Amino acid sequence: MKRRVAVTGIGAITSLGCQVEDLWKKILAGKSGIHELRAFDTTEHKVKFGGDVHDWSTDGKIPQRDSKRIDRSTQFAMVAGIDAVDDSGIDFKAIDPYACGVIIGSGIGGLNAIEEQQGRMRLKGPDKVSPFTIPKLMINAACGQLSIRYGLRGPNFAVATACASATNAMGDAFRAIQHGDCDVVLTGGTEAAVTPMGMAGFANMKALSMRNDDPTKASRPFDSDRDGFVLSEGAGILVFEELELAQARGAKIYGEILGYGASADAGHITQPNADGTGAARAMSGALRDGGLNPDDVDYINAHGTSTPLGDKAETLAIKRVYESHAYKANVSSTKSQLGHLLGASGGVELVLSLLAMRDQVAPPTINLETPDPDCDLNYTPNTPQERTIRRVMSNSFGFGGHNASIVAGQV
Repeated sequence: MKRRVAVTGIGAITSLGCQVEDLWKKILAGKSGIHELRAFDTTEHKVKFGGDVHDWSTDGKIPQRDSKRIDRSTQFAMVAGIDAVDDSGIDFKAIDPYACGVIIGSGIGGLNAIEEQQGRMRLKGPDKVSPFTIPKLMINAACGQLSIRYGLRGPNFAVATACASATNAMGDAFRAIQHGDCDVVLTGGTEAAVTPMGMAGFANMKALSMRNDDPTKASRPFDSDRDGFVLSEGAGILVFEELELAQARGAKIYGEILGYGASADAGHITQPNADGTGAARAMSGALRDGGLNPDDVDYINAHGTSTPLGDKAETLAIKRVYESHAYKANVSSTKSQLGHLLGASGGVELVLSLLAMRDQVAPPTINLETPDPDCDLNYTPNTPQERTIRRVMSNSFGFGGHNASIVAGQV
């Protein structure tokens, strides 16, 4: 018999806020975390705005010496992970360390470290490359560092499926607990790709919005005037815990993970299947895994990146899976406020979906001013909507044709 899985702790680092409750208040207030970039000089760049996290520090969470030895993406994961553990109230010293794991997704990993050390090598020679370069840039650094901090000796690995990374990681964590491989897993995603090369690479492939004159309006999922996504950074880390253990220790429970589905488009390396078949397969798989019907889901946190092709394909996928109920559920894209955190997005978006269920309110899709006729669902335009929310679905789709969906519900 499969074991049940609860979420008992949450943490998030974003450009809109680095404390979960503060972030949630700003989400419901319709605020944007997008601004002119402060991470680096954008003079020579086509795109000059994004969602870099500028007002934060690792102080009080990670010793300064240790912080300097890890990449920014790992710093995000560490701080969000520490917040999630503190929020859960879990005492890892009282649990078998081999029953506790870490599974975290990242699409790119330590891009800051790569760029910094490449520049150092070109200017000063190979002998000046830092000995910490490889441990900083590897995608599994966040998993390793969190396991070391808490002494967790269970399954420990990274997932790299572009923008689906966090949701795939959480799906793996869900199944690890279901099948008895773990009792507790720290999971989610982290990303810090707002760098000169990261920005230039996405801009040159024409994936990004070009609204340099109005950054806060640039991310506009499902709007007729959308012209690409907004690059952001951050982390969303959650504590997944076997339900009976969580209840036995009197833990606060945000919700229960009910189902997970994944698929591949097998079509194009960056573009989604235009008819949404791959995304639909992931969504229907999550419902089937959870033993749910389409009308059991009240809120869908859409992948909704604000790209012309992606938003339309996801709309078609939702209709394919949910049929008439697609028009009754609330759908929204919190990327309209946060931008696209790439491999971290699914972690942050599940956090927000759980808070939507806790407070019985669907967060808005801001900047939805001229709805695309091909995107005709209730995308919760511009203001939150109070409603009964028993179960939520969060979607993540990534370059490479990766699709992942996860469903959570009230306990």
